[in-house]
Amino acid sequence: MPRPLRLALSFVLTVAFLLATSPAQAAALVTVLRYDAGRAAEFRGAVDQAAQIWNSSVGNVRLVAGTPAHFVVTADNGWPRTLPTSLGRGTIWMGRQATSQGYNPVRIAAHEIGHILGLPDRRTGLCSDLMSGSSAPVSCTNANPSAAERAEVDRNFAGATPLVEFGQVHVDR
Repeated sequence: MPRPLRLALSFVLTVAFLLATSPAQAAALVTVLRYDAGRAAEFRGAVDQAAQIWNSSVGNVRLVAGTPAHFVVTADNGWPRTLPTSLGRGTIWMGRQATSQGYNPVRIAAHEIGHILGLPDRRTGLCSDLMSGSSAPVSCTNANPSAAERAEVDRNFAGATPLVEFGQVHVDR
């Protein structure tokens, strides 16, 4: 085989190899977290919607419904709260008390998932800040994390130290 043809073939094979392996390497950098919303009762749809919001907002973590779960979501009659036990793990209670007062269930679910993803409460009162929680007006329906919140979650799953306190129940009240 002539040398120019061998070089061309080698180049084509190298490019094909890089194209074939790059997506696999990139996928290996994404942390997949399974959540179980089987006990979330009427909040199941809100939890699924909140997971999709996070999936479209960050690149280092992907939330999928399934078991065994990294975190569990349960409905109860109290105030919404989260017990993150470590990054990506814990329990969320979707309390009916907040929705009965008019708070948006998708915003609540996205906020509580934010704790699982390593974000602390930040009572800024701004509707644009997901982690402002109930300090934003009851009329606030924004369930999307801010640019700063998205960047913080990506940093958390790239090895940064999360600011949330693990092993402590976070009640946004």
